[in-house]
Amino acid sequence: MTSDYSGAREPFFQPGPRPALEAILLVGGQGTRLRPLTVDRPKQMVPCAGVPFLAHQLAHAAASGITRVIMATCFKADQFVEEFGDGSRLGLELAYVEEEVPLDTGGAIRNVASQLRSGPEDPVVVLNGDLLSAHDLSAQLDMHEKAEAAVTLHLVEVPDPARFGCVPTDAEGRVTAFLEKTPHPVTNRINAGCYVFRRRFIDQIPAGVRVSVERQTFPGLIEAGEVVMGYIDTSYWLDVGTPEAFVEGSRDLVRGRMPSPVLPGPTGEALVLPGARVAAGATVTGGTVVGADCVVEDGARLDGAVLMDGAVIEHDAVVMASIVGGEARIGAGTVLDGVVIGDAARIGPGNELRHGLRVWPGVELSDTAVRFSTDA
Repeated sequence: MTSDYSGAREPFFQPGPRPALEAILLVGGQGTRLRPLTVDRPKQMVPCAGVPFLAHQLAHAAASGITRVIMATCFKADQFVEEFGDGSRLGLELAYVEEEVPLDTGGAIRNVASQLRSGPEDPVVVLNGDLLSAHDLSAQLDMHEKAEAAVTLHLVEVPDPARFGCVPTDAEGRVTAFLEKTPHPVTNRINAGCYVFRRRFIDQIPAGVRVSVERQTFPGLIEAGEVVMGYIDTSYWLDVGTPEAFVEGSRDLVRGRMPSPVLPGPTGEALVLPGARVAAGATVTGGTVVGADCVVEDGARLDGAVLMDGAVIEHDAVVMASIVGGEARIGAGTVLDGVVIGDAARIGPGNELRHGLRVWPGVELSDTAVRFSTDA
């Protein structure tokens, strides 16, 4: 069943007039950091604020002036085609290229090059499918064109760059190096996962082999003297590759901190999808999503929860900053705090699960009250 985007609101960012613009969207990963949500689906297809996560990114691409997107797929590729089809519901033209074996970032980009229609000097946008970003792509393209760059990278500033590789630039914004994780980073600017390539530099990536743009392509271009620019933007940006970040992104979408044209309802403290039943005595706050056909019983308290379609939260249960899979059932009085419950799992009454625990799909925990915590 595909999502209905007909209720999407007006785009939050209106680009200036540009020629037709192509993008490559990297969605080939298996999403191991998000398991068990990704056991049977790509991570970009996990529901986030009422629609598959990728719908938010595609909508932002369309609102930013991109007209055609080629998806570089691998794991469960058929699910992308089933959900998004030709892209017309989102105002895009979509094409799909499936990798037979994982090729890393650079290899995946090169693998779809034959599907590009852009000329050798035209810009081609490359997007990482794990990101929520409201950055100004038009301004990034302007920098790219004015600098006549080989590649222009979106950079963001983070409080703790030691957890990432960092990307130093000179006074004009030219990237001077790509540095691996280090306890003493020279800058707090990191790679934000959106690149504008001059098309002919995509064609120069070796074909049919694993290639990392971060470890091979970009350092190689810098060493060869090509112009690699860094576009710094302070707009909303989040890598949603972990359950904690996924919950944060969902909450930010529901509350309007990260705008999205395809959010299926008004922003606020909660997003309740059609068919869901929330008892009058339940409390639903903190950017919670209550999926279609869910049941939330009297006395239940949801704060920053993500309930997928058909989940049931029994009376007096508490669900905080947690993801509850489709058709899962959470027993009366149970407490979930910062955990992930797989599809169709059953958590008996009175249990307490906290701090990063994950319950696999279909697992049943007894109704004997037990406290489970990674701190134990």
